[in-house]
Amino acid sequence: VIKPLPNIDNVYHQKMMSNLYLKFNNEIDRYVKTILENNVSGVMPPLLVDNNKNIVVEFSSLNIAKPFHMGHLRSTIIGNCIANINSFLQNQVTKINYLGDWGTQFGCIYLGLQLNSIDIKMEKDPIETLYKVYVKTNSLIEEKPEVQNIAMKFFRKLELEGDNIIYENWQTIKHITVQELEKTYKRLGISFDRYDWESMYTVKNMTSIINRMKEMNLITLDGNKRTMVRVNKNKHVPILKSDGTSLYISRDIAAAIDRYERNKFDAMYYVVDISQSAHFISLIEILNAMELPWANRLKHVAFAKLCGMSTRKGKVIFLKDVLNNAKKCMKSKQLLTSTTKVDSSDIDKTADILATSGVIIQDLKQNKLNSYSYDLQSMFQINGDCGTKLQYTHCRLCSLKNLCNNELVTECDPSLLKEPAVDLLITMISQFDEVVLKCYEQLEPCILTIYLFKLCKVINNAFNKLNINKAERDIGNQRLLLFYVAKCVLAQGMKLLGLIPLKKM
Repeated sequence: VIKPLPNIDNVYHQKMMSNLYLKFNNEIDRYVKTILENNVSGVMPPLLVDNNKNIVVEFSSLNIAKPFHMGHLRSTIIGNCIANINSFLQNQVTKINYLGDWGTQFGCIYLGLQLNSIDIKMEKDPIETLYKVYVKTNSLIEEKPEVQNIAMKFFRKLELEGDNIIYENWQTIKHITVQELEKTYKRLGISFDRYDWESMYTVKNMTSIINRMKEMNLITLDGNKRTMVRVNKNKHVPILKSDGTSLYISRDIAAAIDRYERNKFDAMYYVVDISQSAHFISLIEILNAMELPWANRLKHVAFAKLCGMSTRKGKVIFLKDVLNNAKKCMKSKQLLTSTTKVDSSDIDKTADILATSGVIIQDLKQNKLNSYSYDLQSMFQINGDCGTKLQYTHCRLCSLKNLCNNELVTECDPSLLKEPAVDLLITMISQFDEVVLKCYEQLEPCILTIYLFKLCKVINNAFNKLNINKAERDIGNQRLLLFYVAKCVLAQGMKLLGLIPLKKM
């Protein structure tokens, strides 16, 4: 019996599909191998065509004589994250803390010291005393607006007349402020390349800038004898008061010019709350009116304020108190938990890192343009999205090597990693570069924070599905490699957010 020939089209189709399937699987294997082997020695930054830029980030930037409160936190940690991401992408980054030590607000503090006969050098807690004086003086100004004129006169004496007694008090208050701030920055793990001061840009230092504006016919006087700069037909911006003293914007003009001369930046980011948007629009308009070619390299990174904060009215929550309460909470949990891994000598330090992680992540998981209220309880719910969850997952990954007898190999064999849980984890790991670039482009830390929460969820799912000890040795080794790379990616992401990844907790 002669059998009929098979349908040629069907044979060709089956062969083609088989080849495509093999090719597809080979591509997947190559992809898995590349992801794991490229990251086992450390997470490398994604390649940028335009990297090695010169970036200036101005952030934190408190006014002198004020303790660090929760309202200051957003600028500090958002700015630090932006600086970290730029550094990771191999840009040259200069981190500036631009402290407000000049202007009428200093006059208010000095007036308060005089009215209350306070010698700040003799105070046990000088920064708290200065803050109370500031709040009290502002309350007095609300009741009697004419009192502000006295504060303005004190500042005029400092800026234009160089009064020695006021100058000495000003220097003392600056010193006290920096001493106090350094404690907080150390606790947050944040450092700056330099401190700049508003007082670096006084009226005396602005002569050449004012002269340039006059030569360009940009300067006019308004009806109140304030010096104005014309940015267009319909807009004039005051840059000097009628008494000849400087304004915040005049000091920012001088600071921007000075920074460009010093840093030749490709971009300068001002991480300042959204209420200052009009100020930065005017600043950029003035620099453009002066025909400075780099004017549009300035960018205001705006964020919403924390709900219910007002320094002048004294309605603030001090960061020191928040961190201390959080630390106390974490320390008591560690002492009561039987699974605590850290030695008793390290509990204090670990609790402080967990407290800081909780505070930072509660902020950075929010879109920066969304306001929120401080909530101690939600900071440390390990089942929720919080800093403790990131630290816990990282610690769990760190402990794997000690809990199994497997070898950490550096060469990947994709044929031994075929489970769906592997695919999910590899997919999440592979998204890290894209997420970092998105953060960089959008200047939005919450993109990275949300990604790390998703990564932790996939890691914890993989823990349940990919047992190392019960698997054959070669398979166990490959699973250990997978989890090790996941740990490296998680740790790098945490560092970019400003956290110190713990190995035990």
